[in-house]
Amino acid sequence: MRDFTKRYWTVLPAIVLLCVFMVGPILWAFYGSMTNMSLTGVTATDTSFVGMRNYQKLFTDKSFPQSVWLTVIFVVVSAIIAQNLLGMTVAVLLSRANRTVGQFVSVAVISAWVLPEMVAGFACYAFFSKNGTLNQLLGLFGLGNTEWLYTFPMFAVILANVWRGTAFSMMNYQAAIGEVDRSLTEAAVVDGANSWQAFIHVTIPVIKQTIMTNLMLITLQTMSAFTLIFVMTAGGPGDKSSTLPIFAYKAAFKFGDIGYGSAIAVVMLIIGAIFGLVYVRALKDEKGITNE
Repeated sequence: MRDFTKRYWTVLPAIVLLCVFMVGPILWAFYGSMTNMSLTGVTATDTSFVGMRNYQKLFTDKSFPQSVWLTVIFVVVSAIIAQNLLGMTVAVLLSRANRTVGQFVSVAVISAWVLPEMVAGFACYAFFSKNGTLNQLLGLFGLGNTEWLYTFPMFAVILANVWRGTAFSMMNYQAAIGEVDRSLTEAAVVDGANSWQAFIHVTIPVIKQTIMTNLMLITLQTMSAFTLIFVMTAGGPGDKSSTLPIFAYKAAFKFGDIGYGSAIAVVMLIIGAIFGLVYVRALKDEKGITNE
């Protein structure tokens, strides 16, 4: 018992904080999703247990499949494809650029990431609005009449998320590529491989664990993105950019149905857990292969 106390005493505060700020809210969300809790009215104070009624309502709601589909598009296009590939591309180019250019590009990319999400959202709104920067630039070519946030809302929020989030992947890949033993790539070049072949057959296998970790993190971050979309489109027009976080917010705080909003949040939690388990399992399998 004494050895156990000595070993885990230092992590006890972290465990307590985890329970208070993570496990507690999760349990509350599960509980709330099975009640008729509301923001105002009688059920705001006199809550009743309704079992799976909110989930039955959710899976018959015509807006739910659309929100799931928009969330999938948002995550796959802006995070798994664009942020991941663009971040790796920038990291590779920076590893080969001179110091001055590399520092300038790094600062330019990271500046979008360090902005508060609210500020980034307003900046993107100003860029894509009817009288914004994008239409001003297109106006030079006689093409500045598109209402991007109304006609192509998902296109706008996807580009905004790519602009803001690419720096995270770039920094991960910069660190990973910097740790690759140069003798491995030099040996591949001596054997006749060009720089592209050396990158594909040497660098990529070495940083594969970083790739899996980065994919897991940006997937979960993008799936829960709320402020950027809310500031730019508020899920509109209609429900054309209403991803699951926006859908949950509208249900809970716009229409006052806390129980229904909690059910949506629980479904999001389960989807995120599934993605996390898939990535963790793939990462463990990769570590097992590496150790062998």
